[in-house]
Amino acid sequence: MDMGSSGPIALAERRLAWLDTRTRVLAGNIANADTPGFRPSDVAPFAQMISRNAAGRIAVTDARHIGPQQGAAHARPDRAALERTPNGNAVALDEQALRLAETDQQHALAMGIHRKYLALFRTALGRNA
Repeated sequence: MDMGSSGPIALAERRLAWLDTRTRVLAGNIANADTPGFRPSDVAPFAQMISRNAAGRIAVTDARHIGPQQGAAHARPDRAALERTPNGNAVALDEQALRLAETDQQHALAMGIHRKYLALFRTALGRNA
């Protein structure tokens, strides 16, 4: 079993890549806070991305197996009516800053999991460095 292509390490790496993308999108929203008519965007939730990618690989070979849940991962709804400034810009800096802080916390968690799992392998191999 190749631990680099599946398992906790690969999942942590995919999560880190998703968090990097989300950070860039949110930074773009903040950078365009004064651009007339700009509407903020966000990436699809990580759980939705994982379920979409896993749905094609999961095979149910017995009626008693649990198959992929269709529609189990829903995106968090944004505000139904976006507040806009007089110039048509819909970026709420406080909301974007909160999302960016949340993304930073999730990044720290994913990095911690990645480091600990690699340290576990080093210990198992007798390389306590």
